Amino acid sequence: MLFYSRLDIRNYFHNSGIMKSKDALACLHALAQEHRLNLYRLLVQAGDEGMAVGELAAATGLAGATLTNHLHILRRAGMVGDERRGRVIQCRANYPQMNALLGFLTENCCAGSAVADCAPAKTCQPARSKR
Repeated sequence: MLFYSRLDIRNYFHNSGIMKSKDALACLHALAQEHRLNLYRLLVQAGDEGMAVGELAAATGLAGATLTNHLHILRRAGMVGDERRGRVIQCRANYPQMNALLGFLTENCCAGSAVADCAPAKTCQPARSKR
């Protein structure tokens, strides 16, 4: 089951203007802390399947309350989502939000110069689950 829809985020971003400065600031603020950035990178690397909260705790060594607080901040910024699977909470990176942030940051890259190749080549898609 895919947690987030696979929209072409560039088209979605440009057509709807989904990422506003306020939203970008919330995302950047959420990622501007070492533990949260590490958590987010682990979730991006985990792909579609994501990681259980227990796996994140083991991988980072963070105490439960601290981990929960960091995940809440990432959730409020829309960078992470989760779902309950019985007794396990599975967390995943929100790829469309990440791609919207990248699109926002590079929207007017190099003043729109056609010569400059500074924009991301493509949006990030989560790795397929190996199950």
